[in-house]
Amino acid sequence: MKNLVEQIANGFESFAKDAAAQVENGNKAAGARARKVSLELEKLLKQFRKHSIDAAK
Repeated sequence: MKNLVEQIANGFESFAKDAAAQVENGNKAAGARARKVSLELEKLLKQFRKHSIDAAK
């Protein structure tokens, strides 16, 4: 689970960097990267939720 949390944190860092580049500079490629990372984060967050629920049982 620790590895999963680290992956999520790294994903948020990448997303923040790319999203800021798109918003501030109009960088279209950064926007595409941010969207890709957001989909990966969604999957990771669902895994985290599943593991968290299992650990609470």
